[in-house]
Parts: sequence; structure tokens; C-alpha cells
Amino acid sequence: MGKGNNMIPNQHYHKWWQRHVKTWFNQPARKVRRHENRVKKAKAVFPRPASGPLRPVVRCPTIRYHTKLRAGRGFTLEELKGAGISANFAKTIGISVDRRRKNKSLESRQRNIQRLKEYRSKLILFPINEKKIRKGESSLEECKLATQLQGPIMPVKNEQPAVVEFREVTKDEKKFQAFATLRKVSYQPVWKASEAVAHDFKPFQARTDARLVGIRAKRAKEAAESEDAAKGDPKKAKK
Repeated sequence: MGKGNNMIPNQHYHKWWQRHVKTWFNQPARKVRRHENRVKKAKAVFPRPASGPLRPVVRCPTIRYHTKLRAGRGFTLEELKGAGISANFAKTIGISVDRRRKNKSLESRQRNIQRLKEYRSKLILFPINEKKIRKGESSLEECKLATQLQGPIMPVKNEQPAVVEFREVTKDEKKFQAFATLRKVSYQPVWKASEAVAHDFKPFQARTDARLVGIRAKRAKEAAESEDAAKGDPKKAKK
């Protein structure tokens, strides 16, 4: 028995532990089976890519990951319209469509429109009727040159950060006093643009100087009196 007002020990060590052990001996066979299924699927969809339809480039959600790019679910109707492709036709040529996603920035919309145009330029579209080739369909010679794409279609590449070049600090930068400069422009409105601020420095500096004109005059007067006293009577200056 345990000491004090604690739970009564009731350990159960006579378990049939072999019944609950999970093994993974079928993993090598599953690997072979997955490979065979991929090959079978690639043959069934030939000459289309076995990796699936084209996906858009989107940004990851939340502030932590929104600097990274990844493949999304499907292209929006606005992106398809900008590339000159209808939603129903896009599904037939290997382009995924997502009617729920909305474009919230011009940058992402232009990026995906350019992605669609690049894909459309590289696409070899087999004709429905070889005797009567319609507009947009490839010729018979181009169809003979078609090969099945291995791997993902137009994989997403994250932007590499620009390389920062280092230089020596100049003398003017060493003399620059950040605290004094910020103190002078502390009354500057926050909503002013950075370009407009350069022209509005003088009024705010003048306001700061006007507030301190009395204190500065008093200090200058005291300094001048102390210098005169030092010249006239060195003993008083020492005191």
C-alpha cells in the first residue's frame, strides 16, 4: 500500500502484449504496388501528364507563412478570363478551376494569368477530327512529337531574396545623430508620405526650435556670464 491519501496502486503487468504489436513488414510490397499503379495510370492518361492538371500559384495563409508560394486548388474565373480561356474549356485541356477562390491582389492575378498563357503556348492540343483541324488545335506533325511530361507541371519556385552588398560607413553617416533628428521631427504627422516629408522638415524643426528658444537663450546667457566671471576673478570661477 502507498503512503498517504493517494491513489491505490493497481498496476497490470500481465498483459498479452503480442496482440497489440503492429508490424510494417508489408511496406516494401506496398512500395512496389504504388509504383505499378502510377505506371498504369500514366499509360491510361497518355499523352497527358500523369501528375494531374495545372495548378495556380498562391500564397500560404497567416503572417508566418505568407512570404512563401505554393500550388493552389484551381484558377479563378477572373484569371481564366484574363488569359482568354473559358472555365468549361479549361477543364478539358488540363487546367484546374476553382469557382470559390477570389483574387485579392493584382499581383497574384497577373502571375497566374501569365502562368496560363505560358502553359497554353507550350500545350500540344490533339485535334478531335484529324481531317478537319479547328482553331487552336495542333497539327499532325506536332502531335507526333508529343511526349508525356514527367513530374509536376510547371513546378512552383519561391522567389530568392536579393543579395545585400556591404560598403564602408561614410564620415557623414558617422556624424549623423539619429536621436536628435527624430526628436526634431517628432511632431511630424504619421500620415505624411516619406517623399513629402523631405519637404516638410523645416516647419517642424522651426516649431521645435521655437519651443526651446527661451531655455537655450538662458543657457547661453549663463555660459557667457560664467566666462566673464572667470576672466575677471579666477578665484570666483574656481568656486
